[in-house]
Amino acid sequence: MLSSQSSSERAIGRLFVANRGEIAVRIIRACKALQIESVAGVSEADRESLAAKLADSVEVIGPAPSAESYLRIDRVIDAAKRSGCDALHPGYGFLSERPALARACKEAGIVFVGPSAEAIEQMGDKITAVRLAEAAGVPRVPGSGALESMDQALELARGIGYPVLMKATAGGGGRGMRIVRDESELPGAMESAANEAKAAFGDGTLYLEKFIEFARHIEIQVMGDQFGNVVHLGERECSTQRRHQKLIEESPSPVITAVMRKEMGQCAVQLARNVHYAGAGTVEFVLDETDGRFYFLEMNTRIQVEHPVTEMVTGIDLVAEQIQIAQGRPLSFTQESVSLQGHAIECRINAEDFNKNFLPKPGQIVRWVPPEGAGVRLDSHCYSGYEVPSNYDSLLGKLIVHAENREQAIQRMRDALGAFVIEGIPSTIAFHREVLQDEAFVEGRVTTRWVEQSFIPDRKARLRAQAEAAKAAMPAQATTASL
Repeated sequence: MLSSQSSSERAIGRLFVANRGEIAVRIIRACKALQIESVAGVSEADRESLAAKLADSVEVIGPAPSAESYLRIDRVIDAAKRSGCDALHPGYGFLSERPALARACKEAGIVFVGPSAEAIEQMGDKITAVRLAEAAGVPRVPGSGALESMDQALELARGIGYPVLMKATAGGGGRGMRIVRDESELPGAMESAANEAKAAFGDGTLYLEKFIEFARHIEIQVMGDQFGNVVHLGERECSTQRRHQKLIEESPSPVITAVMRKEMGQCAVQLARNVHYAGAGTVEFVLDETDGRFYFLEMNTRIQVEHPVTEMVTGIDLVAEQIQIAQGRPLSFTQESVSLQGHAIECRINAEDFNKNFLPKPGQIVRWVPPEGAGVRLDSHCYSGYEVPSNYDSLLGKLIVHAENREQAIQRMRDALGAFVIEGIPSTIAFHREVLQDEAFVEGRVTTRWVEQSFIPDRKARLRAQAEAAKAAMPAQATTASL
């Protein structure tokens, strides 16, 4: 039962979108549905973006480089105040998990659409998050606290047992992370991970965890309000990834049982409740395929890129719910009312050439024809003639499908990918089409290192064999043709 104590509601009339790309478009559309005016905060490079075209008004926050625009709290807040906004949505990435932005909004009298600065701070530091998870009864991967010296790291690694994973406390996206398989590798890994973390996050603090060889990445979507209500919306399977970057997500997971879902969900809810979490968040777990045990990985204190798969199987608009919570309203649903219907799959479509090691290739989209049909959804900011900037990540959009079961969802995604036309720049559509035909993916036998250790090597071997067979057949064909 939801609590609904009295609270000071604050109606949002105009919302500042402090982000770009598809998530900016997604937030603007949620605002339209809620009859809230939207202001797109854009860089000079995004003046002609779809978000700028759809928003009620536009504010330029700085030059193209994100360090001078989307990552500048002062410019974002000034633009929000200048445009008369009473709320700000940070989306994902950029400043979304910076407690300083939440604090700056509070000081400026602007509603921050997200959790408190304190919750962001607590969960943003990986070691603090692990301690809080343990206090909430959530199992953690065997590991250490903050490393203070090389000698300490060597001693702790011996105790944990190789292989170990060197991780940055402020890390994310695989940066500041190294797999260490024996003691001789540890000094070099520690130095390079610390340098990378320092450059990326301004903090080179590291810690150790036991490296799980056969791991699946499972995450639980949670929502909390300002009355202490916290609810989970099931899991997402995010194991199809490369270099710690997710490529395909689905819900529900093909390996999670109802009992495990309930257990993981309760762990996620208890952790969120312990930090007085209000807003959308994701508690991430690693599932050890060898023994079926799961462990806490981290918590993301924002909306996730892959949130649409949860929306498709629950029927709940997570972004609109975020905004309603920020206005001081209770959750619109209870744990008992949440049910997973059917199966959803999301493919991240990037402007990358996967035949050239996923090399990013921005440029002008000459032709853009998205797929349509029942159970097909595309979250994107692109259109024919759009110039994909080189300043930001390569995500073009997220193709999502929903069907009655996983087998039908896979077929629906194959059909949608086959109908998707992008000309002018390369995309990862072909990569996804191959993955969805692969026996391991179809049977749900994917772990976090499957793409790198199995799919790509097997594909290269297959292409080499085909090329050699074609080469061997050429003299015979030439001889036949001359007769």
